Amino acid sequence: MLSDTLVSGLEAYRIGPKIRELRRRKSMGLVQLGEHTGLSSGMLSKIERGQLFPTLPTLLRIALVFGVGLDHFFVETEKRTTIAVVHKSDRLRLPNSPDAKEPSYFFESLDFPVTDRRMEAYLAEFPAGGRRSEPHRHDGAELIYVLKGQIEVYVADEAVVLGEGDAMYFDSSVSHSYAQKGRPTAAAIVVVTPS
Repeated sequence: MLSDTLVSGLEAYRIGPKIRELRRRKSMGLVQLGEHTGLSSGMLSKIERGQLFPTLPTLLRIALVFGVGLDHFFVETEKRTTIAVVHKSDRLRLPNSPDAKEPSYFFESLDFPVTDRRMEAYLAEFPAGGRRSEPHRHDGAELIYVLKGQIEVYVADEAVVLGEGDAMYFDSSVSHSYAQKGRPTAAAIVVVTPS
């Protein structure tokens, strides 16, 4: 049981209402949030109503679903940093599918330190001879700008070949995938916005 001092100190951060606001912004129900976090909808409801304070690991699970850092819950908006520099040496290079023998592409987040991002930007590298990625979809829109080589972008039933300097915008709620085209390795900047 928490003391009154601890309860009033935690209540000042308004963690529950901040979670509810993030969830509603994504038009997500408690059950859906529970499926993404592994937490029960009953527990999430109590957290949102301030009847229960989450542990840091629980709060981190919730934060990851919404693409925010823990500081989102503890720092007032006016005090948040709006500038972030991501040095090449600090980026992580990840395959598009961790289980794939030969990934379709590798990506690096270009804005990972920013909390409450209004967009997500990636550097994507498509190895020569790589396979087409699995079709996927997500809310919002996507912009691709090819830095080098060629890639083929599949949106619904349409395939578009993009070369160096070409750009493409599309509704990313439609099923889409990518493939490297030609001999050399290809690279592109991919920017994704939420709905």
